Amino acid sequence: MGIYEQVNDALKEAMRARDAARTLALRNIRAAFIEALKVDNAASLPDDACVALLRRLAKQTQESIDAYAAGQRVDLVTEERAKLSVYEGFLPQRASADDTAALVDAAIAATGAADLAALGRVMGWLMQHHKDQLDGKTAQAIARTRLGG
Repeated sequence: MGIYEQVNDALKEAMRARDAARTLALRNIRAAFIEALKVDNAASLPDDACVALLRRLAKQTQESIDAYAAGQRVDLVTEERAKLSVYEGFLPQRASADDTAALVDAAIAATGAADLAALGRVMGWLMQHHKDQLDGKTAQAIARTRLGG
């Protein structure tokens, strides 16, 4: 069963359980999926498109959490974290810091990068080959330190 079907099933279960927070998050996901379906006029979304949409929702929610935390709005931070946990439940696991470092080392070797000027090549190679596995910010920070930045 694909992510699209899993979200629809989870939404039905959350509605039956009267879990308002989970239902809201799943409705947000479903709305993003439906919007993407309308663009392509398709009946279902492939998993890679679902993952991309979920990552975008998770990133937006994390930015909201940061903004609410800066504004000391603990109540809103709690709500957003609940949504984020639902989004992350459907996303594939990202590589750990150690695994990311190994992939960065492989990218540096593959691109022949020697200094910080080649950071763009290293990141381009990483995103081309391991986009779904990596957190870009973590990979960039590791690549900067490896390249002497």
